[in-house]
Amino acid sequence: MNLQELIADRRTIHDYRDEPLPEGAVERALAAAITAPNHRMTEPWRFVRVGPETRKALLSIAADLKKPSDAAAPSEAALEKLRAKMLTPAELLVVCQVRHPDPGVAREDYAAVACAVQNAMLAFAAEGIGSKWSTGGVTTDQRTYDSLGIDRAQEEIVGFFWAGYPVRADVPKPRRRRALGEVLRSVP
Repeated sequence: MNLQELIADRRTIHDYRDEPLPEGAVERALAAAITAPNHRMTEPWRFVRVGPETRKALLSIAADLKKPSDAAAPSEAALEKLRAKMLTPAELLVVCQVRHPDPGVAREDYAAVACAVQNAMLAFAAEGIGSKWSTGGVTTDQRTYDSLGIDRAQEEIVGFFWAGYPVRADVPKPRRRRALGEVLRSVP
């Protein structure tokens, strides 16, 4: 598959098989990630590879955040959905950005981190591995920072990055995107 096809065919995967990735797949994807463009060469990306014990702690935090205000816990169906999301994908990487005091540099650094994630997603896709970058309450909760040993004053969690083999062999259909002519204009 050429690069254009790989980019066009990559999809966010939500449901994963309980199957480990090949040896070195994560390292290859992250090696691609850290080659992302980075204007000031601050290399702002940091990654935390989360093991089973900490994933269970994150599941507990997520469940606590999902419980209705009038209930002691989320419903069993909601808990099962959370378990599948937090525990089934082969890998969970937490993507962080090193904080920078200059707002302009911080903005460029966020863009660099996003480019790094895209590189990793494409590297995984080239090996037939699905991925998903997500955010939400659990990614901003102080208990998550504590569980992962991340100093919030030094780094910000920008998302969770899931990787694994999709449950379905057929990838989701692409969502409609604007035609190039709708987003490109030329000036003299």
